[in-house]
Amino acid sequence: MIELILRGSLVYLALFVLLRFVLRRGAGTFSLGDLLMIVLLADAAQNAMSANYTSVTEGIILVMTIICWSYALDWLGQHFPAFGKLMHPPPTPLIRDGKMLARNMRRELITVDELMSHLRQQNVKDLQEVQSAFLEGDGRISVVKHDGETTGPPERRAT
Repeated sequence: MIELILRGSLVYLALFVLLRFVLRRGAGTFSLGDLLMIVLLADAAQNAMSANYTSVTEGIILVMTIICWSYALDWLGQHFPAFGKLMHPPPTPLIRDGKMLARNMRRELITVDELMSHLRQQNVKDLQEVQSAFLEGDGRISVVKHDGETTGPPERRAT
């Protein structure tokens, strides 16, 4: 039983760190923790049901371990600001006053074509229309136009 808890803990934490620092843009509409928990829970539950473990109890222990880690990381992020910044990274500026910030784009592995595609999806035809654009912590790109209008995916717009 201790081995299952240790294995579940190591897998969860290793995947969280890798996804947080390597695939920041891949999270999309889910938070990183949510996405990771869904994938790991599905795999752990599937293995428990298909008898890859020696008992259903082992699968349940692994699922409970994953849920506990997810809750613990969310709790730490809520109660400790420094840990919260690790859990929810600050936005990275991609455009400032109509100029692309090439260094930040390289660091986040965003191409000019990809950024322009996001701008077009938000009805921006020219960089000069953009006061600022940011890669948000959840992987979305938000845009503030010079006229003060903020654009982004419909579910993220302020009302």
